[in-house]
Amino acid sequence: MGGETETEEIADAAARAVAAISAAGDVGPSAAANAVEVVSGGSAPGWGRRAGLAGATVGLVAAGVAFERLTVNRAVRRKARLALDAAGPYGSLRGAAGTAYAEDGTELYFETDDVAEYEDAADRTTASAGDGAGGPTVDRVRIEAGDAAVDQDAPQRNRLLRLLGRRLGARQAPGAEHPRGGARAGSGVRKAGGPRSAGQPPTVVFTHGYCLNQDVWHFQRAALRGAVRAVYWDQRSHGRSGRAPVGREVTIDELGRDLRAVLDEAAPEGPLVLVGHSMGGMTVMALADQYPEFVAERVAGVAFIGTSAGGLGDVSYGLPLPSVGVKAVRRAVPGVLKALVSQTALVERGRRAVADLFAGLVKRYSFGSGHEVDPGVARFAERLIESVPIDVVAEFYPAFEAHEKTEALAAFDGRPALVLAGEADLLTPSGHSEAIARALPSARLRVLDDTGHLSMLERPHVVNEALAQLIARAVAYGRRQERGER
Repeated sequence: MGGETETEEIADAAARAVAAISAAGDVGPSAAANAVEVVSGGSAPGWGRRAGLAGATVGLVAAGVAFERLTVNRAVRRKARLALDAAGPYGSLRGAAGTAYAEDGTELYFETDDVAEYEDAADRTTASAGDGAGGPTVDRVRIEAGDAAVDQDAPQRNRLLRLLGRRLGARQAPGAEHPRGGARAGSGVRKAGGPRSAGQPPTVVFTHGYCLNQDVWHFQRAALRGAVRAVYWDQRSHGRSGRAPVGREVTIDELGRDLRAVLDEAAPEGPLVLVGHSMGGMTVMALADQYPEFVAERVAGVAFIGTSAGGLGDVSYGLPLPSVGVKAVRRAVPGVLKALVSQTALVERGRRAVADLFAGLVKRYSFGSGHEVDPGVARFAERLIESVPIDVVAEFYPAFEAHEKTEALAAFDGRPALVLAGEADLLTPSGHSEAIARALPSARLRVLDDTGHLSMLERPHVVNEALAQLIARAVAYGRRQERGER
């Protein structure tokens, strides 16, 4: 296909999107006209036309979320931003800091929440997860497990699990080192017994998604403190981790090796429960693909939240475009991505146009319930996305279409697994989670109604409950392994 014909298809696809969105009544004529000019390029050359649209497209899917400035009406948004940015608690929870190093020397920042540090608060309902002004709060999770626990699925409203057996992790293991002494300096590591030590609770490791950071697990962190040892880390070029080499595309396999480096530093011994959201779930799959023996030895449970094992090249992200339009955009984006780093101003122009253009529709890419999401939580999601530079967005984006790890899932076969999806997720549709569950017969699939991509923020109580059940099943699995049972 010639360059001019391809450009015309792209412009036509953009025009169709503009018409559909403008017809929805959320965008004024001036905003629509501005967006048409940006994505069509006006009098700019063909490259500028493509780059503007590519920037718009990348902005739309950044973080697996296109949550931008018009998520709530202007007055509410302004009030929420001022209040939250001044003293909002979302993302403020911190643990013992540590650093691991990737194979290329990139610093990978992680934090550890040890049981002993928060034991005294484990039996209290926490308000630290909310904003103190009506925002959502979560209860502390109590993880209890016995062999009978693995068959219990009923949700608990106040304590997310009250299962048979003794509470795990309520006391620091005898002889274990304090997280701030004896282990590697600054690592936050508390040495534990071997991976098959009877009754030893697992370390739960959380891996975030594209253009987010570890703070997206705010509600899970608040709920799990004092119940189980947990590690949260920032993927390369995200959050507090170091900037990876500029201009070089990132691969999912590379992220899997990064996770291995973090695990070796933050949790060198003992059983693990791995939790990954979106790109984080892909990172966990890449770990299994490259280190199946490690998974067999160390991993007692796994959770895949709003993620995919492959086939992302076929996802339309719910755009109101015909299939030919989606294909045209996809053909254009790879060629433009290489130039994005040096054309930041043009790309940001495209992102800003999309942010205003999609107005009320952009909420669908973060949350299924839309208007029901607390404005403070919505602003928190927006802040997470704003913190990621466009060149980082560009460097990671190509990895998703190339991602294919269905076969790697076999490494988790037979272990407790949770596959959780939002029924209204337009970025990693629930069908992708269903495919993961089919590849893992031991997995428990939960599809949450009226829920979008950021289920951990939108439905924190349900996600926390599901994770608590998974951890209990992982503990029971470890005990059976210790006894030589299957």
